This record gives sequence, structure tokens and C-alpha cells, in this order.
Amino acid sequence: MGQTNPLEQFEIRRLIDLKIGGIDASFTNSSLFMVLIIVLTTVFVLYAMRKRAMVPGRFQLMAELTYEFIAGMVRDNVGKEGMPYFPFVFTLFMFILFANLLGMVPYSFTVTSHIIVTFALAIVVCVGVTVIGFMRHGLKFLGLFAPAGVPLVLLIILVPIEIISYVVRPCSLSIRLFANMMAGHTLMKVFASFVISLGLLAGWVPILLISALNGLEVGIAMLQAYVFVILTCLYLNDGVHMHH
Repeated sequence: MGQTNPLEQFEIRRLIDLKIGGIDASFTNSSLFMVLIIVLTTVFVLYAMRKRAMVPGRFQLMAELTYEFIAGMVRDNVGKEGMPYFPFVFTLFMFILFANLLGMVPYSFTVTSHIIVTFALAIVVCVGVTVIGFMRHGLKFLGLFAPAGVPLVLLIILVPIEIISYVVRPCSLSIRLFANMMAGHTLMKVFASFVISLGLLAGWVPILLISALNGLEVGIAMLQAYVFVILTCLYLNDGVHMHH
């Protein structure tokens, strides 16, 4: 690696300086890896489904299982009314999953370790759910913040709490993903520095820890993609059904 500071791996570097109307729109290493993630995801799906065989191969089986897994998640949490939003949920899952897994490759860049990226994804989800809620229910959607059957006195306390909890959804959704990815990669970098400082004779202990952490990080990468999408489905259920 050659880096002594474990946080240097998260540094954003400009690759192409670009300003539009005084706004810094430079193409960075983060931008490059986001483009790469989109390309890899598209290539994987197209390659996996190119033959559409009755007896699927490994890649087709992986693609079909992922498709059915996300479709089942949407149906279970939102119902049939949520299936029109399945393409968005599937795309969101694949982007986060590939971003997390690509970040495990040495010398790569983990875009989901930056809160600006995870917050952008989260704000799109939450704003989208709000728009869907008002489009389907009109002003009745505001009833989500005032559950039926609650005494008026309690509503004075409950409504502000519900509004605050709704508004902070993008923060909680984005921080969860960002913090898990950043913490895991930082920890692996710290143990990697121990290998260099201790040498080969004593460095086998941190090497074993790094190997175990790598396996754990792969699991966390998949789990965090799942958690982000399952919460998206739960929020989408609020917009579609106003269930609380």
C-alpha cells in the first residue's frame, strides 16, 4: 500500500479539473469508480442473461437469484403496488453491493465510505418516497405523522417526534452505510501497518487477523447493501400504503 495514514485511502483526488459556472465539477477518483461500478454492474447483468438458458449457468443463476431476492423483498414489504418501483430498488441494491465489493479490491476506492455519496442515495430515496406519498394520497399523506386513534393531547407531543424521525431518515440511512464501510477499511489498514512494522516473523498474527477481517468485510459489504434496500422498502411502504 505504501500509506502510513489509514485515512489516506479515503482521500478524493482530482483526475480532470472541471468548473461549470464557478462550480467545481472535477472528475475525481470517486467519480471514476462510480462509473466503473455502473459499467461492471451492467456488464454482469447483460453477460449473465445473454443466453437465458433453461438450465442456468453460474452467472445466470447469480443474476436470477439476486433478481428474485430483491423482487421478493419488494413484494413482502410493499406488496404488489410496490412492484413498479422494483427497477429502482434493484438498481440501488446492485450499485451499493458492487461499490462495497469493489472497495475490497487492493488499491481501489470505496465510494460508499464517503457520506456525501451515501447521503445522496438516501436523500433520493426519502424525497422519492415523499413525492410518491403525496401523489398517491394527497394531503392525507400528512396523516402518517398523526396515527389514528391517538388522543389529541398526545398528538401535541407525538406529531413533532414523528416529523423529526421522518426528517432524519436520510441521515440515519446514510450514516449507517458510510460508518460501517469506513470503519472496516480503516481497521484493515491499521492491521496492515502492523505487518510492515513487525516484519514477517512476528507479522503473521496481524496477517491472520487481516484474513479474518477480509472475510468479515465481504459479509458486511453484502449485509449493508441488504440493510439499505430493506429500509428503502419499508420507507416505500409508508409512501404507498401509509402504514406506520
